[in-house]
Amino acid sequence: MKAAAFDYIKPTSLEQVLALLQEHGDDARLLAGGQTLMATLNMRLSEPALVIDITGLDALRGIATQGPVLRIGALVTHSEIEASALVATHAPLLSAAAPHIAHRAIRNSGTWGGSIAYADPAAEWPTCLLALGGTVVARGPAGERRIAVDDFFTGLYSTALHPDEVLVATEIPLAAADHWCDFSELARRHGDYAIVGLAASARRTGGVLKGARIVLLGIGATPLRARQTEALLEGRPLDAATVAAAVASLRAEIEPFPDLTNAPDTKRHLAGVLLQRMLTAPATARA
Repeated sequence: MKAAAFDYIKPTSLEQVLALLQEHGDDARLLAGGQTLMATLNMRLSEPALVIDITGLDALRGIATQGPVLRIGALVTHSEIEASALVATHAPLLSAAAPHIAHRAIRNSGTWGGSIAYADPAAEWPTCLLALGGTVVARGPAGERRIAVDDFFTGLYSTALHPDEVLVATEIPLAAADHWCDFSELARRHGDYAIVGLAASARRTGGVLKGARIVLLGIGATPLRARQTEALLEGRPLDAATVAAAVASLRAEIEPFPDLTNAPDTKRHLAGVLLQRMLTAPATARA
């Protein structure tokens, strides 16, 4: 199948992009890495009248520290994140998750901002951003606004972005000396969508976690924070009893969606397996 006919334009400024979005509304789609859009176009799941190619906007690129945050531009590719020393130092959860994303060819083209804006509940980057408590930076006709990630994912493939806004970057708090994080997922084959995945971050002193954020992918309509399990772990030593209680809590608080090959009970069980492995693995807190 081939895509339906559409007009194409490659703007030279963000202001031009915003003007086009205002003019064309829902008839326009943004093209960044194209790893999702091109597939949906070719399958005619998306039939826009206009495709706006934003790949020429250098202002949406780059990874840099800005005060207390790591700023990642929307057009930064998965491979650039995977190879970044800044990311490895200040947001190591992203370095751990990157190799799980599809295959090298896709990581070379797909973009950070595209993944966050598309909001696939089975994708790694939305899950990691939520686990790190990041902020989405959006730009629209009224100027720039910041959206806490806890408020960003509103439903299946839907976000708090306005139709005339562009996701320009995200900001992630810099990892402190006691930062602890981990990422794991289970898939039938490497590069497939995960059956279930888990991203976590916290402050860790010895065997005690504080401020834990535990987020699952592949479970529901959005990346899902396990808030009851987070509360159970707060300030408690990670002994066998606590780990067992956390696993039981996680399985009790989630209601997984089934997929083509896995029932909810299978996903519930595997989520607990991932959490148990994560909590009993050697500490990865920064020295």
